[in-house]
Amino acid sequence: MGSPLAVLLVADPLDSLKPAKDSSIAIVRELARRGHRTWASTPAGLSHAAGRVRAQALPIAPASGAAWYEAGEAVSREVAGFDAVLMRKDPPVDSEYLFATHLLAAAEREGARVFNAPRALRDHNEKLAILEFPHFTAPTLVTSSMEAIARFHEEQRDIVVKPLDGMGGAGIFRLRTDDPNRGVILETVTGRGERTVMAQRYLPEIAAGDKRILLIGGEVVPQCLARVPKPGESRGNLAAGGIGRAQALSSRDLEIARALAPELDRRGLLLVGLDVIGEHLTEINVTSPTCFVEIEQQSGVPVAALFVDALERRVRS
Repeated sequence: MGSPLAVLLVADPLDSLKPAKDSSIAIVRELARRGHRTWASTPAGLSHAAGRVRAQALPIAPASGAAWYEAGEAVSREVAGFDAVLMRKDPPVDSEYLFATHLLAAAEREGARVFNAPRALRDHNEKLAILEFPHFTAPTLVTSSMEAIARFHEEQRDIVVKPLDGMGGAGIFRLRTDDPNRGVILETVTGRGERTVMAQRYLPEIAAGDKRILLIGGEVVPQCLARVPKPGESRGNLAAGGIGRAQALSSRDLEIARALAPELDRRGLLLVGLDVIGEHLTEINVTSPTCFVEIEQQSGVPVAALFVDALERRVRS
């Protein structure tokens, strides 16, 4: 056990995190259990002045009362002065998000250790990243053309269409055969042909769950969380009302995860959440992968501890 680490968490406002299920909170609690110290900031708290990247950082510790954390007085600190920086801001990956990654990349040049790496965050759009692995995916189309999506729909007959910058199932539409609302749905999701989206063949295996598979430090967590849609819903996302069920990975899950884990880790992605429906890879989540709490509570696999183990190894290597 080395000396305590000073860790900066860059995330959404602390009061917006959900104590019962948030993976960022699970990480903070595990860091505290090991004697490490955590400060919190938001992307808006990052700045660059006098040649250095700084953060308006709030020292925090887990609490057992009504609030999940206790906080000290915010201080301005050089980001490179922390032992590790955890970038866990939720999507959308908009201009402000990208600006934050550029500031964190500048902090890297000053000596900061940032997880996940800023450049890797920019290079891996959570929807488009699957295009690199077509042998694991269902038929997929990326376009802003309503006509092209309509043709794809006629070929596949049952598809889902989703924005490229969302999360939690927001903005996802399912188009069944002969859907009378196809025109208005495509107008809405593409902004009348001005917004690029992804269309994929609908996978009926979603009924058994949209599986979140976690990769940590190039290794595969042995249990995943199958997020099963509620009745009448085609999205398994927990934010859309899905029910999470921890389960062992199937042979196909392992095949996909083991193929991607070492390569994504090499690119600077310490933590990745793969989404798999049936036997197909549907997303590669890198911004703020979650499901730590549900997997640990239901299966006993200590996901937060596995993450902090990997973080300690990287910082001290």
